[in-house]
Amino acid sequence: MTRITTRILAAAAALCLGAAPLVAQPARQESRQESRQEARQETRQPEGRRLPPDATTQHSLTLSDGRTLNFTAFAGSLPLVDESGKLQAEIAVTAFTLPDREARTRPVTFAVNGGPGAASAYLNLAAVGPWRVPFEGTSISPSMAPVTVPNDETWLDFTDLVFIDPIGTGYSRAAGDDAKRYYGVESDAAVLSAVIARWLRTNDRLTSPKFFLGESYGGFRGPLVARKLQDDVGIGLSGLVLLSPVLDFGYLQPPRHNPLGAVTRLPSLAAAGLEKRGETPDPARMEAVEAYATGPYLSDLLRGPSDPAAIDRMTERVAALTGLDPALVRRQAGRVAGASYQREADRDAGRVASAYDTGITGWDPDPSAAQGRFADPILTAMLAPLTSAAIDLTTRTLNWRVPNLRYELLNNAVNAGWNWGGGRSPPEVVSDLRQALSLDGDLRVLVAHGYTDLVTPYFASKLILDQMPAYGRDRRLSLSVYPGGHMFYFRKGSRAALRGDALHLYETALAARRSAAEGR
Repeated sequence: MTRITTRILAAAAALCLGAAPLVAQPARQESRQESRQEARQETRQPEGRRLPPDATTQHSLTLSDGRTLNFTAFAGSLPLVDESGKLQAEIAVTAFTLPDREARTRPVTFAVNGGPGAASAYLNLAAVGPWRVPFEGTSISPSMAPVTVPNDETWLDFTDLVFIDPIGTGYSRAAGDDAKRYYGVESDAAVLSAVIARWLRTNDRLTSPKFFLGESYGGFRGPLVARKLQDDVGIGLSGLVLLSPVLDFGYLQPPRHNPLGAVTRLPSLAAAGLEKRGETPDPARMEAVEAYATGPYLSDLLRGPSDPAAIDRMTERVAALTGLDPALVRRQAGRVAGASYQREADRDAGRVASAYDTGITGWDPDPSAAQGRFADPILTAMLAPLTSAAIDLTTRTLNWRVPNLRYELLNNAVNAGWNWGGGRSPPEVVSDLRQALSLDGDLRVLVAHGYTDLVTPYFASKLILDQMPAYGRDRRLSLSVYPGGHMFYFRKGSRAALRGDALHLYETALAARRSAAEGR
């Protein structure tokens, strides 16, 4: 992956820093005067802004276990300008913070979704924010009421939350007509780093412990953003939580002749088969499947489709694991495509499964067609309710009305126009993750997946993480896998388990931070 150009680095530094230093200053009278002057400068808005003034509201939320959260909500945007003060982009941000006299030492988490082209509403309104849209069940209706409920599994009680919409998503927009220059691996990471740095500076939170939460391509962004914040801006992260991430696109969709794709996909297909039989995937049940996938299955795949004995062995075992028709498995030479499982697993009932979670299904629009063409029962079905809920949250609950711009929950134009770099190898962030962990002995990283996700199979991340060094005696890089799919947090048990694992990561990272401070 190519490194960021000098021009973009200089622009990012200008976007982040303006004329003010990022180093925390001692509490002197001169510093307080400088802070007040800087705050006045922040209120001067550059010309050309299209988003309305920011809104700050107060809220109280009572959860089912009796906890009450009193918090401040911010809905608005951060303008990014170049060195001359010319507006480059407006980045929509939603932030939830608890009132705390020790706010400068309270953790703050910056949350970003993926796509590329997805707004942060998925994490905000379905996973970790104070409210969520209840997407429980085995199907999602686009016409469901877009009404939120208190989120018992919110992270707000142990970290402030800042949800960022990258350019082209939500209400975030580039100034002018050149938005595509931001649609790329390196430029996107530079802008996100600039936004994080600006939020910290504007809110006087540079001394707070800082964490990054990213889902899917947002998980890919995590190591990149960590490196850019550290190397280019001068800000260190205490932890990364990467949900259903792509760590190396070479693992994601290798060509059919490469057996790696079949190996990484098989455990998720087997987990789907378990759920179809009424069982719940767990580490004990999946251990044998994973051993088969990297052992006899890989060996037979390498023998190729011209070896009848290998095809016989794979047909018998793969059909038993997935519940698919052995004839179908044989026709595909033991390399079952995810799309085949989606349509064939419940063909008799006329149902099709989501690639994002095989446990959620919808009707096949044309069951007798030779090839299945159907909208995904999760990704497409949730567009309407989540979009409406996000607009309602910002407009009615948070009092930030944006009447003249379309809200982009999932912008296909961003995805189609993405610049993946000009290298010969697929994009990957494993190298960035290695560097971040090796350089900072206090950094903690949690990678989390759902068992029945066919889009970013958990086993790909497991194989990658198994190749990582220990980087010391402490276990600072961990993998958790939960029942569910790409958005495993739709399921209450998995959402609660994620919260528990994240809380443990935060507590461990904060303890390491305190220990380092005491040792100085």
